[in-house]
Amino acid sequence: MYSESDIDGAVAAGAISADAAAALRAHIAAAHAAPAVDEEHFRLLTGFNDIFVSIAIVLLLVAVGQIGTSLARPFGGVFVAGTAWVLAEYFTAKRRMALPSILLLIAFVGGVAGGLFEGVQAIAPNLSDRAGALAIAGIGLATAGAAWLHWRRFMVPITVAAGAAALVATAIGLILAAIPDVKDAVWPLLLVGGLGVFAAAMRWDMSDTERKTRRSDVAFWLHLAAAPMIAHSIFQMLGVFRGDIGAGMAVVVLALYVCFAAIALAVDRRALLVSGLAYVLAALYALFRNAGAIELGAALTAFVIGSALLCLSAFWQPMRRAVVTALSQSLRRRLPPVQYA
Repeated sequence: MYSESDIDGAVAAGAISADAAAALRAHIAAAHAAPAVDEEHFRLLTGFNDIFVSIAIVLLLVAVGQIGTSLARPFGGVFVAGTAWVLAEYFTAKRRMALPSILLLIAFVGGVAGGLFEGVQAIAPNLSDRAGALAIAGIGLATAGAAWLHWRRFMVPITVAAGAAALVATAIGLILAAIPDVKDAVWPLLLVGGLGVFAAAMRWDMSDTERKTRRSDVAFWLHLAAAPMIAHSIFQMLGVFRGDIGAGMAVVVLALYVCFAAIALAVDRRALLVSGLAYVLAALYALFRNAGAIELGAALTAFVIGSALLCLSAFWQPMRRAVVTALSQSLRRRLPPVQYA
């Protein structure tokens, strides 16, 4: 399977003409009975060799991490990050392999963050709350810097999302260090951070509404990073899972999920729907149990949610058309186009 960025690269290299690329996209859209933007493509596999190489990379990085940890705990992360960068020079820069590139990016930024965390633990294991928050902020900032360096060298789309998540951690750490009394406000702070990442995702999306370039891939991963920050923060602040979900709370959760669905349809991204799924499953299960369906509660919940999600997927285009049409003209111009056939 070839991604949009692969097609753009073929055009840039002169392998195919721009007209041929446009015809290919039109053919694929017609074959799928959906416009290309609605498919929400992202590159994960170029072939089974990606899986084979990824397994080998994971085994090697685990071994390297254990060897480093046996010398000194901070060395585990340092060795993993260094090895991931070296491997990326071949599998990312030269081979352009999708899944290995994603794993190597995660290993690199994770190794940097893990090595710094273990280093702080080794130097000062008993930090105060304020000092600990400052340490988190410093680790987050260093991780964001590492992600930026990786982006400048390899330009793997997920890198921007990793850097954005690290910056959110930095901001929360700085706020907790400056105002220790707000440590109980972590969820609201995470919500604000998630909204910031969502805004960044929309900025990348609006620069490529046709979703034909690498910018769309970057936006995809930013949405994937923002969605759990937003969904988990909102539902945790509501107290979901902190006790039995009553009928009132269940209705609120379902209403919020409908709002998530409307946003997902408008921006043509499904990440919010996935991130909030666990909460809506719990809410619907609670409603069925309150209604007396104790033995079949789980089955009925899975049936209703599964059917709803399949219907949403099957009728994504007409439902999205209805949502987008209700928006102002200025907003519609900034969103991916809808199919009016």
